[in-house]
Amino acid sequence: MRNIEIEELGATPITERKVEVVERKGLGHPDYICDSVMNQVSIELCKEYMERFGAIMHHNIDKGMLVAGEVKTKFGGGVILKPMRIIFGDRATFEVEGEFIDVNTIAIDAAKQWLRDNLRFVNADSIHYQVELAKGSAELTDIFKRKDAILGANDTSAAVGYAPMTPTETLVLETEQYLNSPEFKKRFPESGEDIKVMGLRNRSELHLTVADPLVDRFIESEAEYFRKKEELLEGIKTYAAERTELETSVYLNTLDREGRGMGGIYLTVTGTSAEDADSGQVGRGNRVNGIIPLNRPVSSEAAAGKNPVSHVGKIYNVLSHRIANEIYTNVPDIKEVYVWLLSQIGEPIDQPKIAAAQVIMERGSLEDVEKEVNEVIDSELANIQEFCMELAYGKIPVC
Repeated sequence: MRNIEIEELGATPITERKVEVVERKGLGHPDYICDSVMNQVSIELCKEYMERFGAIMHHNIDKGMLVAGEVKTKFGGGVILKPMRIIFGDRATFEVEGEFIDVNTIAIDAAKQWLRDNLRFVNADSIHYQVELAKGSAELTDIFKRKDAILGANDTSAAVGYAPMTPTETLVLETEQYLNSPEFKKRFPESGEDIKVMGLRNRSELHLTVADPLVDRFIESEAEYFRKKEELLEGIKTYAAERTELETSVYLNTLDREGRGMGGIYLTVTGTSAEDADSGQVGRGNRVNGIIPLNRPVSSEAAAGKNPVSHVGKIYNVLSHRIANEIYTNVPDIKEVYVWLLSQIGEPIDQPKIAAAQVIMERGSLEDVEKEVNEVIDSELANIQEFCMELAYGKIPVC
């Protein structure tokens, strides 16, 4: 029997509260780059371990950092003076039964491929890569040698997920994804990838503040910058207005000031502030559902880069959201649900110390749905091995 608790939550649903704040750090944001690159390293290591040894070995690549470089922006195209640096930190398995795994090369190759696939104007070969991965501790590494069908948790850690996402949360997420879509970049090639969207819903009014660095090779003058900025702004307004009934205001690059030259415009050489202005770090970006929902309880764990078979900081973070979505989708009369998972180090990951669901009912009583909620939680935990393999092969996003 699993430790499952279900209770009714006496709280106002997020959509009925006066104020809601949601943030999305986009594709080219330094924190998003860190999360994505380190998680890709984990995925590639999982593939290597599985192909060669039939099992995923101990690793946690979740202490990464991106150190900003230095550039000189210029109308018509600037230059890079000092390249960015990516630092890979924490632990990995370098040897299994006398066979060597070239972890350093795997890490660098994974980073380069991600950068090539996602950032149009970043030269992946020009970046400095600093691999600071080391062997894991004896006790944590031993978890992987115990041959248990389901591994024990490598930490005592808690996570919380929820469903459904509110219209504001969904719009903030989808706005950034649209602005970084191939369709949008084809229409507006000057739009950089380092897009951040901050959403504020104040009662029935929605305010979207967007940051989007324009790429200097497409801009010949200050006047052209502001003309293209206005075209971008109109494109964002049109997109947002078509997807919400809320009264919507959109703001773009609000630090800009006309007449101040380079000091008054958001211009970049590569489309990301990591080139010059802003460093990045794993865990400072989006939560595993793709946003930073300030009205919600969230885990402090950084999921990106952690191993997907024993590290509950990754597994429970993502699984709690999946369970919440399954409950909301399949159990009737629930308006909002939160799922909490707590591990105990060394205990099997399918047997959490507690799996708790807090539900806000649309109608009816908790007793009407308690059995069904319990069954969803139990089923998802029973299938945790399949879920972990989806994480291992990158089939589930974590940022």
